Amino acid sequence: MSTLMMQYYEEITKYLQEITTDEQENIVNAAKVLADHIKKDKIFFVYGPGGHSNLAAQEVFFRAGGLMHASAILDEGTLLSGGALRSMAIERTPGYGRIVINDYGVDKGDLLIIVNAYGINTATIDAALEAKLRGAFVISVSSHGHATETPDNHPARHPSKSNLHDLADISIDSKVKVGDAVMTIEGQEQKVGAISTFVNAFILNSVVIEAVQILANDGISPPIWKSGNATGGDEWNNQFIAKFKGKIKKL
Repeated sequence: MSTLMMQYYEEITKYLQEITTDEQENIVNAAKVLADHIKKDKIFFVYGPGGHSNLAAQEVFFRAGGLMHASAILDEGTLLSGGALRSMAIERTPGYGRIVINDYGVDKGDLLIIVNAYGINTATIDAALEAKLRGAFVISVSSHGHATETPDNHPARHPSKSNLHDLADISIDSKVKVGDAVMTIEGQEQKVGAISTFVNAFILNSVVIEAVQILANDGISPPIWKSGNATGGDEWNNQFIAKFKGKIKKL
């Protein structure tokens, strides 16, 4: 195996181990909230406002092994498919995140998981503020260190200079270092090899797994997606789709 590949593997493993050690309580607490929400047969929202943070919402939506109650907020404004530079401009636009939360109907008693690698951009903060104002419970997944180390005058910051983890009811620290990339190549000024997608996926799937275990302990079997590419996948999923069609915007 390439030495660099092995080093990257070791960096990923180090991050995941640190999260497992430091964030277990927060992950379990988030799972308890999620499980209670599923017991009420309510959908929950996952929003990753900003560039590649949108991948986190897609990670747990319509995904084999994922809860069918997950509703991904996939707004074209910050999706890279609409243009990368456009995405960055929109995530820095005051008020945009509030519009998205209103558009998806997040309201009192709802559960919103907001995932953003750095936890500072304007759309992220506006989304959290609007969700809280409307009475939703907010779980955040973001880098506490990156947020606190980013100067107040950084152009990505919300006008309030708030950090996502300070606004959430439960905050899970993804541990991502400033700049995201973790690999240094001799002769190259900029690091390569981003880490945030790995840690976000690990955290979100851990919350889901723990929630399903809690539900199983209570004798509840929540509907879980089966891969449509697996034998019997379509038949399994079709049992439940009508239940969520119309409730989950992007289904």
